[in-house]
Amino acid sequence: MPQLPDDLNAVAVRTWCSLALEALGRERAEIDAINVYPIADGDTGTNLYLTVESAAAAVEAVFAAHETGATAPATADAVRAMAHGALIGARGNSGTILAQLLRGMAGVLVDGGDAAHLSLALARAADAARRAVAHPVEGTVLTVATAAAESAAEVEASADGSADLCAVVHAAHTGALTALAKTPEQLAVLGRAGVVDAGGRGLVAVLGALVETVTGQAPVRSPRTGPGRTPAPVDGGSVVGLPVGGTPVEGDVTSGPAGAGPPDCPEDGGTGPAFEVIYLLEAGDEQVARLRTRLDALGDSLVVVGGDGLWHVHVHVDDAGAAVEAGVEAGRPYRIRITHFATESGHDLRVQAEPAQRAVVVVVPGDGLAGLCTEAGATTVIARPGEPPASGELVDAIRRAHAREVVLLPNDAALRHTAAAAAEQARSEGVRVALVPTRAAVQGIAALAVHEPDRGFDEDVVAMTAAAGATRYAELAVAERQSWTMAGICQAGDILGLIDGDVAVIGADVPATARTVLDRMLAAGGELVTLVLGEDVPDALADALEEHVREGHLAVDTVVYRGGHQRAPLLIGVE
Repeated sequence: MPQLPDDLNAVAVRTWCSLALEALGRERAEIDAINVYPIADGDTGTNLYLTVESAAAAVEAVFAAHETGATAPATADAVRAMAHGALIGARGNSGTILAQLLRGMAGVLVDGGDAAHLSLALARAADAARRAVAHPVEGTVLTVATAAAESAAEVEASADGSADLCAVVHAAHTGALTALAKTPEQLAVLGRAGVVDAGGRGLVAVLGALVETVTGQAPVRSPRTGPGRTPAPVDGGSVVGLPVGGTPVEGDVTSGPAGAGPPDCPEDGGTGPAFEVIYLLEAGDEQVARLRTRLDALGDSLVVVGGDGLWHVHVHVDDAGAAVEAGVEAGRPYRIRITHFATESGHDLRVQAEPAQRAVVVVVPGDGLAGLCTEAGATTVIARPGEPPASGELVDAIRRAHAREVVLLPNDAALRHTAAAAAEQARSEGVRVALVPTRAAVQGIAALAVHEPDRGFDEDVVAMTAAAGATRYAELAVAERQSWTMAGICQAGDILGLIDGDVAVIGADVPATARTVLDRMLAAGGELVTLVLGEDVPDALADALEEHVREGHLAVDTVVYRGGHQRAPLLIGVE
């Protein structure tokens, strides 16, 4: 049996994220089914899962960076990664609020993870989440978070500073569970539908994972509930099921009738703005304060979370363009997602045309290639430096492509398992997905160039796979520290030329290193060179490299693209 933590150290944070992801995975469908507020679009469970998935991936990245070390990462590194991962991967209203809760906790847990710090962290988290929401509503996840914090504080205060971690996490979970049971009494739309708040139920699952992390035992879960079924008590709490007829009773903690209809009035979560707009934003505090005011006038369900120059913006509006323009005026918005809602048969559904027969989803390292691939008809996902997309983001892109058949190009060897998981999820939703294992953006460009949607699916996939496989790839990188490589020892600041993923050249500057890399790649033959320039690389470099290829390698053509803000200053492909 693994040793239980005395405090929330880095290993415990990692375990908590993993268990929370498992818990939300188990309960995702049930939480989706009771989602009637603020929009009855049935995706709160999925959004919470994707948010925690991003948080867990960020924590795993911190541990991966310490694999060769004898000690685990510092607690501060783990909790900051958790908060940052949740922020950049937050989905929907509840996911955005959860990201702010985790950020609020991280601000305290960086200084310690004992009972006193955890109690304070929960209080800071609840306060931060309320301040992030333009118009807080009781009977939501905010109420549940506040109750968890208050219960934890009561235990800490009654113990006169000597409470242990187990007592505090149990109190937080029990307080959240009790508050969740009362949400139908506080929010009319929940009472009419006979359900508890979906976001609040998700938070209870996350806190339950924290209990399991600290105590080694998961809280007892009630059986799945529905009309005419009564769940068992949870952790000794009074939990009464939903009787036949759909009238909720006091203390109800139930998943409620699947497909419960939405309310009648907009303020209770019924028909409202037509679009959900979400984006990450790089901006200062003053600009964000003005943005809040402008977005609040445009729509509702406004939640802005983050800080230190990076923010996650969520709002429901009728004018999606105006919401994005407001972000542009405030700073630099990216990862923009716009969902169109429409009321149909009592449910809020995303408006979709007839699915296309085939589409391509491609991961690209910068805005420039995103534009190129979009022009070619592909749906793009941008992998920004240090922020690889999670499987949920790839699934979302496959859904946005809205086709019966999808070819997925991950363009990164490190995304192999993530892309495979996304493909499997999409297949379970009825989409035929083929994963072409492209390892670099230039391979994806080659595959996209031979894509022909009018031919058979298998034939198209074979042609794209062959084109990608026939493309050797390279990139230039700047060495961050002294280290041993396949090409010898490099020093910090050296320019590294990586061919097919391995360091093959160590140089002093970008132009000379690029020429050497090109000569080595073309020594084995080639007909076409693809150069993808980073944001700060001058056009003169491309001109010089084109001339170098033309003079030294007959009958080899060169094409140049601007990659925008990408990790590598130069990407090279040879076909």
